[in-house]
Amino acid sequence: MILLNTIRRILNQLRHDPRTIAMIVVVPTLLITLIYFMYEGRPGAFDRIALIMLGVFPFIVMFLITSIAMLRERTNGTLERLFTTPVGKLDLLFGYGVAFGLAATLQASVAAGFAYWMLGMTTAGSVGLVILIAVANAVLGVALGLLCSAFARTEFQAVQFMPVVAAPQLLLCGLFVARDQMAGWLQAISNVLPLSYSVEALTEVGAHAEATATMWRDLIVVVGAIVVALILGAATLRRRTG
Repeated sequence: MILLNTIRRILNQLRHDPRTIAMIVVVPTLLITLIYFMYEGRPGAFDRIALIMLGVFPFIVMFLITSIAMLRERTNGTLERLFTTPVGKLDLLFGYGVAFGLAATLQASVAAGFAYWMLGMTTAGSVGLVILIAVANAVLGVALGLLCSAFARTEFQAVQFMPVVAAPQLLLCGLFVARDQMAGWLQAISNVLPLSYSVEALTEVGAHAEATATMWRDLIVVVGAIVVALILGAATLRRRTG
């Protein structure tokens, strides 16, 4: 019940924040549309890039939103008040994960539906698998955002974690250069970054009509990273900044 009440509280906050809702639902769709016009006349290239971006955009958006939202919880004293109730740290962080996971389901469904049925994106695998992986990516962004927010004192500092946490994963996930073509030390770094596995899972969906063992293995790795990040976030969570 504590977890359910925490999820309900976070969803109510989201419902009364139209700018955050717009960022979650509208921004990824607009960015996918931009990619469509960038690769207009090259459908194969659009299919490959857009498929990966359907997983990357939720990760980035949720990382930013969550890290700032948790920082605000600390700075305005909300955490201090919550921890005088039976709410525990894991209740709070897993509540954030579930609540934003539900928001991510809407986000991924809208963006993927728009890409497939309005922009003509095609993949060998089903749109359902794409949405599943995109949601996992979004929750990964939530978990890492919650973890990083513990080390920030201002919203500006929270945003500064983006190039530290997200940029290396984006560069080394295989989007720009295939991972097996990277230098050995770059491959080693890529192998410990969870976004690499979500991108590989999406690539599997793009190439195969049925879910493959590699896709499920990669998805399990991403889910494991989410759980580890949430547990570490609970261990480092402070009631107040400063």
